[in-house]
Amino acid sequence: MGTQKKILVIDDEEDIQKLLKMRLQQENFIVVTASDGDVGAKTAESEIPDMIILDIMMPKMDGYTCLKEIRKIPGIKDVPVLMLSGKEEEKVRDLFAFQKIDGYMEKPFELDNLVCKIKEILKI
Repeated sequence: MGTQKKILVIDDEEDIQKLLKMRLQQENFIVVTASDGDVGAKTAESEIPDMIILDIMMPKMDGYTCLKEIRKIPGIKDVPVLMLSGKEEEKVRDLFAFQKIDGYMEKPFELDNLVCKIKEILKI
């Protein structure tokens, strides 16, 4: 296997962060987490991940605003983003249309399906 891919998980639910970190580390990914969009955008800039998993509904800064901030950062503006949410599917479809995100999964999701989607997006 080549170099490990780094994934940034931005989600306000600590359980989701822990679950994804544990499962993705089993798949040999390096996982970094952030608990809100503001911290997530700063973490993305400092960590330069290969992919970002971004929740939509978060306090302080939601996923849409966070995505806008990330897309302004040179060096990571083209990093693939997989959005997670149980709501606002129409808005997410609009983001697909503008090609600002690379995937979407509804909560609750199956971990195996999420891992498959990540590998598909990263072409692993």
